[in-house]
Amino acid sequence: MIIKHFEISEKTLTKFDLYLFYGKNEGLQNEIIKQKFIHNFNGKIEKYDETEFIQNYDDIVNSILNKSFFDDKKIFIISRTTDKSLKLIENLQEKNLDEIKIIFKSGALEKKSKLRILFEKEKNLSLTAFYEDNARDLTNIAFEFLNKNNIKLSREAVNLLVNRASGERGNLKTELEKIYNYSLSNKNVSLENVLKLSNLAENYAVNELADSYFLKNKKNIAKILNENNYSNEDCVLIIRTLLGKSKKLRVIIEENIEIRNIDKVISNFKPPIFWKDKENVKKQANSWDLNDLKEVIYKINDLELAVKTNSNQSLNLVSDFVINC
Repeated sequence: MIIKHFEISEKTLTKFDLYLFYGKNEGLQNEIIKQKFIHNFNGKIEKYDETEFIQNYDDIVNSILNKSFFDDKKIFIISRTTDKSLKLIENLQEKNLDEIKIIFKSGALEKKSKLRILFEKEKNLSLTAFYEDNARDLTNIAFEFLNKNNIKLSREAVNLLVNRASGERGNLKTELEKIYNYSLSNKNVSLENVLKLSNLAENYAVNELADSYFLKNKKNIAKILNENNYSNEDCVLIIRTLLGKSKKLRVIIEENIEIRNIDKVISNFKPPIFWKDKENVKKQANSWDLNDLKEVIYKINDLELAVKTNSNQSLNLVSDFVINC
C-alpha cells in the first residue's frame, strides 16, 4: 500500500509492521525514521545491511518471536534492500510482529522491481517513495539551520550549497555541519570559505564509483558512468580517489594477514572508517588478493600519467580502466 512520507503518523504506525522506504533521498528517509519511529521510542533498535539480514535471518526471526518482558518492543532497520530479500519478507508477513516494526531501506527501484510490486499491492505492507528534494526545500532547510545556529551566510553561498547537494538533504546537512564547525572559531563565513569547505556534488558519485571498482561491481560502474557527465578535471579526481582508497585497502589487507580478524582491523583503523562504510570496506578487503591490489596501484599511477599526457582521451582512459575491474 502506497503511503506518502507526510502521511506517516501514529495511526500509520499502528496499522503496519513492515515498511519499504525507497528512492535517492536517503537523507529524508533517515529524517522520517528518526522523527516518526525512533523519537520517544524506548525499545531496542537493530540495524543490518541486506547481506547481514539474509545471513542472520533465522536469528533475527527468533529475536522477533522470542520476546521478553523487558524487551518486547523493537525496530529493525535493513539497509540496501533489493529483490534478494523478497522471499524472506514474504515469510515475515506470516509472522506475528506485534510491537515489532521492520523498515527496509532501498535506493531507486524500477516499477518492475518485485520488491516494490509486493509492497504496492499488499494492504498490510507500507510503501513510501522518497524523491529528490527541490531547490526550494533545500534552501529552506539551509536557512533554518543557519538561523538556528546564528550563522550569517550570503544568499550566493547558500545557493552554492543547495546546488552541490544534488537534490539530497543528507548531502546538504553534511555540508552545513562543516560550516557550523568552522563558525565555532570563525565569526565570518565567506563564499570563499564555503567553496573550500563544501564538496562538489559529483564527489559523492566519484566515491561511489571508486567503491564499486573495489567491489568489482561492473553493473554499478556502468550505471554511474552513464549517469554522470565527467570532465577532464573529474577524471583526475577519480584517479586520486582510486589511488587513496587502494592504498588504504592495501594496509587493511596487510594487517588482516597478520591478525586474521578483518572486523578488528577495520574497527581499529586510523583514521577511523565511517560506520556506514565499514561493510563496504570489509567486502572490498575480501575481494582482493594483496598482490593483485599492489598491481592495481601501479596501474593507477600509470593511468594518471597517461591522462596527463593525453588529456583529450582522459574520460575514455578512465572509463576503460574502471569498467575492467
